[in-house]
Amino acid sequence: MTELGGFQDRVARIDLSEGEVAYESIDEEDAKKYIGARGLGAKYVFDQGPDVDPLGPDNLLAFMNGPLSGTQVTMSGRIAVCTKSPLTGTITDSHHGGWSGARLKWAGFDGLTFEGEADEPVYAYVEDGEVELRDASHLWGEGVHDTRDRLEEEHEGSYGKNLSLMAIGPGGENGVKYACIMNEDDRASGRGGTGCVMGSKNLKAIVIKSTTKMPKPADPETFKEGHQQAMQAITESEVTAPNEGGLSLYGTNVLMNIGEEMDGLPTKNGKYTSTESMRDAEGVDIDAERVSGENVRENILVDEPTCHSCPVACKKEVEVDVMHKGEELNVETESYEYETAYALGPNSGHTERDEIAVMLDRCNDMGIDTIDAGNMMAMAMEMSEEGKLEDVGELEWGDTETMIDLIEQIGHREGDLADLLAEGPRRVAEQKDAHENSLAVKGQTIAAYDPRCMKGMGIGYATSNRGACHLRGYTPAAEILGVPEKVDPYEYEGKGQLTAQFQDLHAISDSFDICKFNAFAEGIEEYVNQYNGMTGRDVSEEELLEAGERIYTLERYYNNLNGFDGSDDSLPERFLEDGIRGQGASEGEYCELDEMKAEYYEHRGWVDGVVPDEKLDDLGIEVGPGTGVSGSGGAAAPSDD
Repeated sequence: MTELGGFQDRVARIDLSEGEVAYESIDEEDAKKYIGARGLGAKYVFDQGPDVDPLGPDNLLAFMNGPLSGTQVTMSGRIAVCTKSPLTGTITDSHHGGWSGARLKWAGFDGLTFEGEADEPVYAYVEDGEVELRDASHLWGEGVHDTRDRLEEEHEGSYGKNLSLMAIGPGGENGVKYACIMNEDDRASGRGGTGCVMGSKNLKAIVIKSTTKMPKPADPETFKEGHQQAMQAITESEVTAPNEGGLSLYGTNVLMNIGEEMDGLPTKNGKYTSTESMRDAEGVDIDAERVSGENVRENILVDEPTCHSCPVACKKEVEVDVMHKGEELNVETESYEYETAYALGPNSGHTERDEIAVMLDRCNDMGIDTIDAGNMMAMAMEMSEEGKLEDVGELEWGDTETMIDLIEQIGHREGDLADLLAEGPRRVAEQKDAHENSLAVKGQTIAAYDPRCMKGMGIGYATSNRGACHLRGYTPAAEILGVPEKVDPYEYEGKGQLTAQFQDLHAISDSFDICKFNAFAEGIEEYVNQYNGMTGRDVSEEELLEAGERIYTLERYYNNLNGFDGSDDSLPERFLEDGIRGQGASEGEYCELDEMKAEYYEHRGWVDGVVPDEKLDDLGIEVGPGTGVSGSGGAAAPSDD
């Protein structure tokens, strides 16, 4: 057990095959070494065994909060979902904001872990330190939105007051490899196919009922000092200042115009580095400004909801009216994000603002990741142009009418094209000999940062433990926003080390579990003071950073035991030297991946992407047989792939 502050010292172990629930304490040594949320979740998933089938009953699905979740700490409303990904075959963790993480803590839990497979659809009901499995047959087949409404009515509660929901839609039920888990406010644990794992277990939803019961810090004076320091940093930041900073005013989509101006916005499946470059080359009517945060705020914004304990309110709720096949659609939806707008918009060859909102709403209701959904359709558009999809159906660039319908078809796997795209980029590439059309790393597609422009993002995509990801190590903070200091986005030297440092820092915040956006203002000093104050520990900055490195290394070790090494730390060919060079402000640029990998591996102490046994020992990772690799000879040269 653990007596550290911030923990409830209670995890529910749910065996869906047997319909049984057991309860256990948190091992205090694990809590100290792996912090919580993402870190502890990774440890639990590792202990379950790296060689499990992602869609088999032995795969563990862990919903974990951290020692700062649900506390007074700013932006502490997040929860981590950890499992083995059916999309990538790697370990994955996917987080969402809102109130689910906080309410799970208030209901008496640090985590819920699910294994096995229920005979019939079920949902988990959580209240007062107990978990009950209930019949969900009446909900199976329903979209997320109807599921949300029906469960709110059944439990005579109210979202935002005493209820939270985490649910899957048809995408998870039907095995879409990038299906996600949605909460009541359309916040998504979007990446890695966590919803697909949930569907494979016949688990439709988790309902949590609790009033506000925020944990008290073990060391109030230290916590107060850290909290005040963090609040000051957030309110003084040009990025996060409430009602003033770019993130607060425009949400994540504040980056759309910035990315466009830098020629760092992947467009038309990454062929171009901006919509301007596509417009100039092809003479098409496309302009990123139409889908920017500024445009959204001025024209379709209706509300600015927020998460637990967050003054920034980055979420932007919009309302649009769209004519679709002769029918007027009125849609009101949350989370018109930069990544969503990029993937469903410019990267798919159009900038129709209102149609993107409709697509977003349908993705949320189907429970599928907007990034992978948009990028899969962009991949299909390019493949159609090259005649690779003639046997299953084709999709033209910027065909928003078909895209709107195709999202629902993917969720239900209706039709040959939708069924194919539901498998994700790696399987489509393998089946159709279309590897050059894929923007994926380890089977997961990239986000809205072009690695020909932002070189740190190139090595970040390549070395992310969960497949291409901007959130494992958010180097655009330094490359675009100058946090903690400005670096040249086009310079590749130093980016290997910078990326590793960001990855370790984000492993810490993900394990607290607090929003990464605090990192635009806060740093390791604020993290240490708030963590020590809440838990009662007295760790140094170096010790906390080592915990971040330990978590990241454990995840890499898990992947190594599944056969991943440096050859998998790759990028789509079009971003490399022999691919498609950047245009405009990025004229002639490509991503110098091999050089950055060598620097990154040297800094990490890895051998061609593999964690040597000495590194495991140094970090106190005492699980598994070791990789059998020695680091005594130095890091091997990266492969040429």
